[in-house]
Amino acid sequence: MIALLSGRLIRKSTESVIIDVGGVGYECVIPLSTFYKLPEVSHPVTLNVYTQLKEDAIQLFGFITPDELEAFRLLIGTSGVGPRLARNILSGIGVGELISAISTGDKARLTAIPGIGAKSAERLILELKDKVKGFITAVAPLERPDALASDVISALANLGYKNADSGEAVKKARSIIGADCEFEPLFKETLRLLSKK
Repeated sequence: MIALLSGRLIRKSTESVIIDVGGVGYECVIPLSTFYKLPEVSHPVTLNVYTQLKEDAIQLFGFITPDELEAFRLLIGTSGVGPRLARNILSGIGVGELISAISTGDKARLTAIPGIGAKSAERLILELKDKVKGFITAVAPLERPDALASDVISALANLGYKNADSGEAVKKARSIIGADCEFEPLFKETLRLLSKK
């Protein structure tokens, strides 16, 4: 599974981007929240990625921050919400506002999002109200992490580890192998620490 893409931005639109990674162009569907944070074309970019496997295709959904990816995962875990609708939801509301609307049961705010009706809003609140409590504590410390920590945490999320656990393990791993480490040794040490739990 592709968890992260780092390369040169070849093309961008409000719907998708193409990133050149070692001479291979990967297309990722993106929400507007990611589009607005993208660099100019031909500049380096890193996206956190969700890989959707279909019978006839592989589709990548890209996010500029780990919290966007985490919110996306929460949304697609809700009955009736597929990747396309989850992407549209994140295009219509920021992650913080989405979490707030779900946790407070603000149906009016949710129904203001294109594609979300009253029943869908009720379902999101019902199914996610308890889950977003953990999401808030998991994402809060990660809103402005350094890029390397974000990359490691995102890769671990794709393996099923929670952001809060990964964040703590990354700190411990850095204290063991030193602050000036690269992705692979930091990822391996963090994974080793997490596997001990």
